[in-house]
Amino acid sequence: MRRLFTEHPAAVGESYLEHMGMAFGFGGRMVLTGLACLVHGILPFAFVKTGSRAITELHTRMVTHRDRRADAPVREDAPNRATA
Repeated sequence: MRRLFTEHPAAVGESYLEHMGMAFGFGGRMVLTGLACLVHGILPFAFVKTGSRAITELHTRMVTHRDRRADAPVREDAPNRATA
């Protein structure tokens, strides 16, 4: 059971708590950006670049801080899960 909580964080070079912090940071940013995008849909003059800027920044942050262990081949028997 413990492996369920530690396998993926270890694969990207993080402890469980470090991974939780990173995921919360990314998730919080995406929630706030999503709200800005919803407002932009109603008020097209508001938050014009917020969504695209957040996507670019989050992608850069994820790629530049990625541990190379995450590039290891995925086990064939492992379930296909999105990474955060």
